[in-house]
Amino acid sequence: MTLYALDDRMVFPSPIEADGDGLLAVGGDLSPERLMLAYESGIFPWPHEGLPLLWFSPDPRMVLEPHQVRLSRSLRARLRRGDLQVTFDQAFGEVMRGCGSTLRAHEEGTWITPAMVDAYTALHERGLAHSVEAWHEGRLAGGLYGVSLGGVFFGESMFSRVSDASKVALVTLAQQLAAWEFALVDCQMVTDHLASMGAVPWPRQRFLQVLKQAMAMPTRQGRWELDD
Repeated sequence: MTLYALDDRMVFPSPIEADGDGLLAVGGDLSPERLMLAYESGIFPWPHEGLPLLWFSPDPRMVLEPHQVRLSRSLRARLRRGDLQVTFDQAFGEVMRGCGSTLRAHEEGTWITPAMVDAYTALHERGLAHSVEAWHEGRLAGGLYGVSLGGVFFGESMFSRVSDASKVALVTLAQQLAAWEFALVDCQMVTDHLASMGAVPWPRQRFLQVLKQAMAMPTRQGRWELDD
């Protein structure tokens, strides 16, 4: 495969040219314009310590259709309990920092670098990046964040400090996106956790076809609020 080196031009190679791990290009920057172009093209940044900025488009792509979100019996019981309150766009920075400080067994360190925090905060200020917060007894218990363009929410990361907090956040987000007639939640990489919530792996070509259609939908820009 050919690994493309990005320069100052606002352009990406075709995602179908990515290697078996999804790696497509190296370099470039995290400007809002480049990030928006990347997501619209089915590409996302994934920093690795000690390396230049890397860009990926994996095959298969983990996808959750909002109306297909799956609730286990225990999660339904947790939702009925009502001890986790969910909000949108109330603590974006805190959610990003929570995701960045969460240690994961398959990762060393975090890819949510200070540069990534700055970049996605800039998108949040433009009304294009959003956070979903789960609160327990007035404290942030977990949540997730991502980017929204057209009819797609591109999920970036999630975390929990209280059991089920990120699951409740994801379920609430999916139900709201279904009401807003979003086409997809892009979950990026295949994981058992996401599969348990109803996400499924799609061939990259199918993902790119649906993505192109969804990008024709209007972007729900600005601060989000849950419907009553």
